[in-house]
Amino acid sequence: MSRKKIYLSSPTTHSEEQEFIKEAFDTNWVAPLGPNVNNFEKELAEYVQIGHAAALSAGTAAIHLALKILGIGEGDIVFAPSLTFSATCNPILYEKAAPVFIDSEKDTWNMSPKALEKAFEKYPNPKAVIVVHLYGTPAKLDEILEICQKHQVPLIEDAAESLGSTYKGKHTGTFGKIGIYSFNGNKIITTSGGGMLVSEDGEITKKATFLATQARDPARYYQHSQIGYNYRMSNITAGIGRGQLLHLEEHKQLKKAIHNRYMEGFADMEEISMNPLNPDGDANCWLSCITISKDSNITPDQIMDALDEENIESRPIWKPMHLQPVFEGYDFVTESGCKSDLPAGERMESLSEDIFSRGLCLSSDIKNTEEDMKLIIDTVRSVFDKKRAE
Repeated sequence: MSRKKIYLSSPTTHSEEQEFIKEAFDTNWVAPLGPNVNNFEKELAEYVQIGHAAALSAGTAAIHLALKILGIGEGDIVFAPSLTFSATCNPILYEKAAPVFIDSEKDTWNMSPKALEKAFEKYPNPKAVIVVHLYGTPAKLDEILEICQKHQVPLIEDAAESLGSTYKGKHTGTFGKIGIYSFNGNKIITTSGGGMLVSEDGEITKKATFLATQARDPARYYQHSQIGYNYRMSNITAGIGRGQLLHLEEHKQLKKAIHNRYMEGFADMEEISMNPLNPDGDANCWLSCITISKDSNITPDQIMDALDEENIESRPIWKPMHLQPVFEGYDFVTESGCKSDLPAGERMESLSEDIFSRGLCLSSDIKNTEEDMKLIIDTVRSVFDKKRAE
């Protein structure tokens, strides 16, 4: 008899989602737009305490529109973290701009302010900075905002992983000129797919909505003066989001309990460290991650293989963007310097690469039982026990 599957982070649904969807069907609002879209935008904006929101088809679409609205174009430079998912950076190339990747810092694994300053020394005129709150942990926003303001460069917050997280009492996604959220199937709340662009500037969200609906001019006939996109969220999808949003705080507390359980389970093991949480923030703990000490002679693959044998999902840490073949030709900046300044063939050490090489994401599914958590922890510990017994 096969053991039940323990997922990394699967959707958790409730009854309210179906109520909003049923209302949409009962009123025949199954077309792309409708009351659920308008209300989801309003309710999400109220939750994160920001002025305006635009519901879109994906977080990636929100990043793309943020770049468009800020006027990013061919040849423009955009600073982005290296340690992130490619969806953060792909839209930069959609607009034929050039990403410059910034290394991480050890306290939060997010963009290093020192490396960001170093990047401004080499590239003094970027058009935007994108910051990511990795795995739900807020970045060092005070320092990053100060740098951006000093150089008069707009900040885009990729809060795809950090909905519900706060920094000094304020929601991530609301610090920059534009913020984005994702409601992908594995996020803390889901609409099955979807995203949101938020801003205090209503003209920005108005422009996002315009571009997301094929940039149709306000004429009686179909007229288009700009290139538009089919990026708007549907009324059915928004209904799911409205139901999910009612349970966001509940999901957040369950995610935090999972992180705390792992902290307890590995507290006596010098070989394992949990992903750090910003002491100035309140993380949603979307995914709980570990890194393995270099001298343990254990690799993330060995742990993931052991978990897989128990039918437990895990994942590698994001492979840094500066190591990705598709981004091979773009520069990478650490606190000590730039890749482009190195002699040909010479490699530079980076924290993001070190985290990737020694880390993995553990199951953070809020439906995990105490028995599930014990099995995960015991399975990870068993890999080290076997190594010690050799």
